[in-house]
Amino acid sequence: MELGVSEEHAHKLADDANMDAIKRMTVEQVAKKVDLKSGDSDLENIMGIIREQMASRKRSRSSRITISRKAILDEDIPQSVDRFNVLNHFLVPHHELVPVEEESSVLAPWNLVQQDFDGTSRLAKELLPKILITDPAIQSIKETEEIDNHELPAGWLTNRVVRVIRYSRSAGSSTAFRLIVEST
Repeated sequence: MELGVSEEHAHKLADDANMDAIKRMTVEQVAKKVDLKSGDSDLENIMGIIREQMASRKRSRSSRITISRKAILDEDIPQSVDRFNVLNHFLVPHHELVPVEEESSVLAPWNLVQQDFDGTSRLAKELLPKILITDPAIQSIKETEEIDNHELPAGWLTNRVVRVIRYSRSAGSSTAFRLIVEST
């Protein structure tokens, strides 16, 4: 109807057919579908609109490029070594995972060692600022570590401490420690 076909004929054409199917119909098939005879001016009008749609579709399709999955070679698909590493960007501060055995000595200046009820001492890492495990910098560290060590258990990165070193021309460098958590 929007293209100039009468409402009655448009409904008959659209019944059990989409525009692509209508474009593939012959003049006789269209005439039979809309109950018109060959040579009728309404049929000629409808066929003119269909031809116009076919021509405009061909023009617009020529500027579009479609790549099928079969045409892509395996070497064209980016692998982990080709992916962008967020830690290499100049705006992202340096992130490094603190080894588990060094956590208590690295965090000692902040007096995070607390006494439990049973008299044992423990490192209260939960007092540190948090960083989500889904953070792009943490994901990059995780991927790098897992490439080097394939036998890491699931969830190995949770409750680990990461050192974040920010450099500034005016202030020099500042170091912060954050606790990696699953969610807030």
